[in-house]
Amino acid sequence: MPAFRYKARTVEGRVHEGSIEAENENAARATLRGRKLTVLELGKAPTAGVFRRGPKVAQKDVVTFSRQLATMVGGGLPIAQSLSSITEQTESKGLASILTQVRDDITSGVTIADALNKHPAVFDNLYVNMVKAGESSGSLEVVLDRLSTYLEKAEALKGKIKSAMMYPAAIAFVAIGVVFFLMVQVIPSFKDVFGQFGAELPLPTKILIGISEFLQSQYYLIIGGVGALFGGLIVFRRTEFGARATDALLLKLPVFGILMRKFTVARFTRTLGTLQRSGVPILESMEIVAKTAGNKVVEEAILKARISMREGEGVARPLKETGVFPPMVIQMMAVGEETGKIEEMLIKIADFYDQEVDTAVDGLLKLIEPVMMVVMGLTVGVIVLGMFMPMFEMSSMAG
Repeated sequence: MPAFRYKARTVEGRVHEGSIEAENENAARATLRGRKLTVLELGKAPTAGVFRRGPKVAQKDVVTFSRQLATMVGGGLPIAQSLSSITEQTESKGLASILTQVRDDITSGVTIADALNKHPAVFDNLYVNMVKAGESSGSLEVVLDRLSTYLEKAEALKGKIKSAMMYPAAIAFVAIGVVFFLMVQVIPSFKDVFGQFGAELPLPTKILIGISEFLQSQYYLIIGGVGALFGGLIVFRRTEFGARATDALLLKLPVFGILMRKFTVARFTRTLGTLQRSGVPILESMEIVAKTAGNKVVEEAILKARISMREGEGVARPLKETGVFPPMVIQMMAVGEETGKIEEMLIKIADFYDQEVDTAVDGLLKLIEPVMMVVMGLTVGVIVLGMFMPMFEMSSMAG
């Protein structure tokens, strides 16, 4: 019998993951319900094979698909026919293959949300739960339109963060390349010139020549050390403790920490606001938001707040007690709860922090450029000075 991977909630509220063997998906769901588990996710377990991977689908293709499906559903076309039409039009072969499977599942009687849930690499938990809410409320067109807007804004926010990270990384890469070239190619030629004079070299020049010789003869140790460092960081990051430690450090960094905190708040409020607008229950929304937070510290804070909310509290106070979210965010959410417009308030907070991220990225880029230029200039200046010091001394002696 085929195996199915599942994620379910127990009667006590704990989330449990595991696998189960059943004849089909409906039989697997029935078995899990018999165990008094509420199914959150269910799909076929991946087949064995280290190099087996699903089709790649770009986020922009998912956004386009959502827009097209919302338009077609709003025009009265049946879901299966809409999916067939989109499959023929899309340029993404991976998405076309997945949509064909989704259409076949829907035709055989599976709900849209359950059909999408079989492809978690493309349609995540947030997407599936919003579609499920849209199906149950009869507002699938509206939900799909909101999903498209959410995905577009989320992708734009990611792009801003990537641009903020890539620019200093590119400058640093160029600076390291220039220094490496000077140390390996330029300094050895000066060393030969100095050797012809036979004079005692100044200490800075000796240090530079020593570093140059080490780079030429032991470069593999440096490459291996850098590779081992990055590999160790990746392995450490994959552990529970490592993920929390690195995420906590990111939030505490002087400049990047402020940017990451604003990015996290914008992502959290927009995701929660979109889910609430679409009719997803608040406790389920908080669980989904925690998984999409992108930061382990924030994820734990949201899940901790969710426990308090499950006991009857609102949204603002439990989040305030975590100490992760800014006071302004908590105050605006409290006002939204009092007025009964929490969804609108969350979206307003997200829009505000999107602008804050824009401002922070612009300020960061303006700050990084002169700082990197100064560091690079000082480094090259020290190297040049170290190489010309012997010449200055020889000139004075000759004079």
